[in-house]
Amino acid sequence: MIFVTVGTHEQPFDRLVEEVDRLKGEGVITDDVVMQTGFSTYEPKYCEWHKLLPYSQMVENVRRARIIITHGGPASFIMPLQEGKIPIVVPRQLQFNEHVNDHQVEFARAVAERMGNIIPVYDIKDLAQAIADYDGKVGQMANSGLNSNNQQFNQQLERISSELFAGKGV
Repeated sequence: MIFVTVGTHEQPFDRLVEEVDRLKGEGVITDDVVMQTGFSTYEPKYCEWHKLLPYSQMVENVRRARIIITHGGPASFIMPLQEGKIPIVVPRQLQFNEHVNDHQVEFARAVAERMGNIIPVYDIKDLAQAIADYDGKVGQMANSGLNSNNQQFNQQLERISSELFAGKGV
């Protein structure tokens, strides 16, 4: 399943909703698709959609999804990361009247460059390819040594504990 969320910002994000619906309708996307469309005005024809969802349902959809596609709002793509998923992030853009400025573009670019744990899509025409390449890109990220902070913390704690208790008979 692919889960798409555009958040709760009051400006529509029809560009993303329409593109995913088009890809599903044309058979480019073969997975089931569930969308949270927020204040978008376009109503999908080929995907299950809901204007808004309770947070618990959002988390459940993220857990069940093979791919999460989200806008560039930090809360919307941090939650999939917390669930161990690499999201495709399509930032809202001022030029399409999707937000008041381009802070989502700037933030997504900074996270992609510094953390390397999201797949940014700045041009909607690149979304189909990002979906097609998803498993390969995620595999490359896993092989690049990208670890969660929890994993790093646990490894460091284990090392420190071993050093502390080495030779102490504990």
